[in-house]
Amino acid sequence: MRELIFLALRAIRGHRLRSVLSMLGVAIGIASVILLTSIGEGTRAYMVSQFTQFGTNLIGINPGKSETSGLPGALGGTTHKLTIDDAEALTRVPGVEKVVPMTFGSARVEGGGRGRSVFVYGVTPEVAAVWQWGVRVGSFWPSGDPRRGVAQAVLGPKLKRELFGNGNALGQFVRIGGSRFRVVGLMEAKGQFLGFDLDDAAYIPVASAMKIFNMDELMEIDLTFTNASLLEQVEEGVRSVLTDRHGGKEDFAITSQAAMLEVFGNIMNIVTMAVGAIGGVSLLVGVIGILTMMWIAVGERMNEIGLIRSIGATRRQVQLVFLTEAATLSTLGGLIGIAGGLGLCALLRVAVPGLPVQTPILFVGLAVTVSFAVGLLSGVMPARRAATLDPIEALRAE
Repeated sequence: MRELIFLALRAIRGHRLRSVLSMLGVAIGIASVILLTSIGEGTRAYMVSQFTQFGTNLIGINPGKSETSGLPGALGGTTHKLTIDDAEALTRVPGVEKVVPMTFGSARVEGGGRGRSVFVYGVTPEVAAVWQWGVRVGSFWPSGDPRRGVAQAVLGPKLKRELFGNGNALGQFVRIGGSRFRVVGLMEAKGQFLGFDLDDAAYIPVASAMKIFNMDELMEIDLTFTNASLLEQVEEGVRSVLTDRHGGKEDFAITSQAAMLEVFGNIMNIVTMAVGAIGGVSLLVGVIGILTMMWIAVGERMNEIGLIRSIGATRRQVQLVFLTEAATLSTLGGLIGIAGGLGLCALLRVAVPGLPVQTPILFVGLAVTVSFAVGLLSGVMPARRAATLDPIEALRAE
């Protein structure tokens, strides 16, 4: 095998330009697969981390149901109200642990002589358990009747820093949408979720938020359940309770974390197939280029083939010579493509820091394997042609 590879490398060096052009198709195909797969894998990992940071046993209920097209309560279907009474009714569904009625909007928050417009979330103290997000300093307001809003607020760490700097914010008063609240807690840093900065926000009782935003309904109800195996049972229980409360109409949408991740997984599978098709076109060009080069090489090396056959080389040995040369040519092209793809990924990370780029090691290994297999495939016909040549006729060739 060492001698076969040596012969293949020497043949490739003997026709540098032709060899480079033949490798180019394979290199472009492998590089495009590495680059696009890295972007796709990075996006998938980013989205999974975004959704799972709140836990996996989470269900969201939104008002309105899409009957034909559009989003629930937004672009399609009829919007119906979800109420705090609905949220309290869901606490009695078997398997449900915690329930959080929620509404939100943008309002100006003023404190410490400063002010800024941020998202204000109306929630209940159970939000810490449902969203798996603790309070770093202080605590939420005491649990009680969610219909009665207390004048207490919890600030995100970024909002606290913008309003009070390094000073102590606990016990201080802030004005949110014109109403006065006492700061009783500071949230842990959570970062962003799908573009929303959860650290630059205020959290107040849901009843107080509904009053500030002049709303008589909830925008969402989030709940957690005890075990992932109970997902279907809990969904059915939620559907049954809310349908009974809404006059027999299923005028709401139930979405679980598992369902969202499944939909996203299906989308990424389609993207992966598209990436494979793009890379496949380039690899096909590479296969044709190597096949053409090897076919020409057989014609140019007739004397060489006749000589080695005349001194005892078998057809199998002649075939191995040309198969090894084709496989080496394609593998070198694949390695160049991998280096180019990884280099482009590194440049993207520097040029676009916010773009999630993550190269799966498995795909790098598969790229080498595919390039090797492509070389073998493209070398089969030229190798068979060389192996079937008559030694005497080959020696006579010019």
